[in-house]
Amino acid sequence: MKKTFLILMLTGVFNLHSQSITTTVNNGNLILEDIPTIPQTIKDDLKRYQNVRSGSFRSFTDTGDSIYISTRFGNVSQLHVVDQPGGARKQITFFDEPVGSMSRQPDGTLIAFTMDVGGSEHAQILLLNPENGSSTMLSDGNSRHGSPLWDKTGEHIAFMSNRRNGASNDVWTMPIDNPNQAEMVLESPDGTWWGPIDWSNDGKHLLIQNYISITNSKVYLVDLETKDKTLILGNLAEPSVNSGLAFDASNTGVFFTTDTFAEFNQLAHKNLVTGEVTIISQDINWDVDGFAISSDGKRAAFKVNENGFSALYLLNTQTLQYQQVEDLPMGLVGGMQFNEAGSQLGLSLNTYQSPSDTYTLALSRNPLRHKDLVRWTQSEVGGLDTSTFVEPQLITYPTFDNRNIPAFVYTKPSKEPQPVIIYIHGGPEGQSRPSFSSTFQLWIDQLGATVITPNVRGSEGYGKTYLGLDNGFQREDSVKDIGALLDWIAQQPNLDASRVAVYGGSYGGYMVLASAVHYSERLSAAIDIVGISNFVTFLKNTKDYRRDLRRVEYGDERDPAMREFLEKISPNNNVDKITVPMFVAQGENDPRVPVTESEQIVDALREADKIVWYMNALNEGHGYRKKENRDLYQQAVILFLKTYL
Repeated sequence: MKKTFLILMLTGVFNLHSQSITTTVNNGNLILEDIPTIPQTIKDDLKRYQNVRSGSFRSFTDTGDSIYISTRFGNVSQLHVVDQPGGARKQITFFDEPVGSMSRQPDGTLIAFTMDVGGSEHAQILLLNPENGSSTMLSDGNSRHGSPLWDKTGEHIAFMSNRRNGASNDVWTMPIDNPNQAEMVLESPDGTWWGPIDWSNDGKHLLIQNYISITNSKVYLVDLETKDKTLILGNLAEPSVNSGLAFDASNTGVFFTTDTFAEFNQLAHKNLVTGEVTIISQDINWDVDGFAISSDGKRAAFKVNENGFSALYLLNTQTLQYQQVEDLPMGLVGGMQFNEAGSQLGLSLNTYQSPSDTYTLALSRNPLRHKDLVRWTQSEVGGLDTSTFVEPQLITYPTFDNRNIPAFVYTKPSKEPQPVIIYIHGGPEGQSRPSFSSTFQLWIDQLGATVITPNVRGSEGYGKTYLGLDNGFQREDSVKDIGALLDWIAQQPNLDASRVAVYGGSYGGYMVLASAVHYSERLSAAIDIVGISNFVTFLKNTKDYRRDLRRVEYGDERDPAMREFLEKISPNNNVDKITVPMFVAQGENDPRVPVTESEQIVDALREADKIVWYMNALNEGHGYRKKENRDLYQQAVILFLKTYL
């Protein structure tokens, strides 16, 4: 015993209460409990995978000749300017925290952006002068802010803030030359989310989004002089998804997406004078999930989620005709924006062989025509040969109620059955899509594993009926979909059903814990990142401004029947059924899934004498954004999987 205690004291901090070994790294910001020392061989093997960068499009400059991108050369992503395709990246922000959202002043050079500290999501709005790199804070420095939106003159911004009481998501406006004159233009009547979408050309009206849940959202028009709000999209009596996009060129109508008339979110236009609604994308049976409009309102672009892949379309806003851009690489499109002249469309493209990079699409006078697609950035991939990366294959598998569940499978040919890692997305209304993932390729290369990313019921992208199949008392039906996947794996001759791990973050972390409750005997390892371990304590401790939003999705714990159900299914109350080794990772400052969710499941597992590794980053929130933390986390995950998978 004395010899063992001496070894524990030499390798870390021996916690007599929890009987765990604690070490700290990264200047004391990363705490590791019961995680063994990472072998140097693992660190060396992972270096290439941990030095992948991206170059995501953020905006054109005022002249339209250069672009702003986000990329990481240090510990976190910062803003850079690129003056020509393939040109050098000139860094213009140098903060210790990553830059959040950003938007450039219309016909100007100033940039409004958001930034928080330590992953707290308590974002502030700052104003950047890209000419000299100087910045000033526009917001109050205390409250939570977001969605900064310039008016057409570039003299004011609208934004969301909870400064009134810390819980309500109100909408404010502010003259950038006098932030002290910030004015609340919409007082949130409830705990749902409200935020600005677009200013009218004359600056007298504001389009405002009200997000209630993934299946219920509405749009209001606010008169900035009287502060009166008018519901223009959605119905107070019946839930439907209505997402505002922009005013049209005449400012007498608005573009929006809606699922009111179909299973999917369709692109539509409403004439605010006559009330007439025109469905634009009625022939596309997939969700429209992105939109951009030129500054003169004469042309637009929208993208569609087709079974996880992006399709890009150009739109004539006068005739409402559209045409697909056919020559894009197969992958995901993001960050669309026109330059001031409307002659180019900037965007990010991501494929399974390439991280997000910036492209521009040269446009013709005809709004439906385009010229060349030009690649501006060629991001580094750590020396990896991405041409050897495994391509995801789309499959479906049957589940308990005879539905077919879509999933992407990443697998290499092998003479022997391969271990499997099931990656479960968060949300819960997220969607696993075939994007670039050095992590998946790392698992395939280093562990010889097959990776499967299922889109269980409740995932977006497959229609509103599918989206609602896990709501309320149906919560564990999505867990049954993982059980059905385990059945499917057992039927595949190239897969080893005796070596399966589950991995997921946020709601995906809950799914990992729930899978461990129900299927421990069929699993070898489980990795939970910032996961919900008890729905009742989660709803109690998540930040005030999020609580009502989450109650709509998970159920209202104030209702006795729902509370009883949530307690019954919560993994923290079913630890006796968990026998699989568990890895838990958390950020101390997480405002969404508080650190207490991880602490209580770790404590419960330890008290039950279960195997659990625990990692907590004191300078992170809902996931790890800082490279030094991500690197060690990935190394520890590989060690965990090599040990137990």
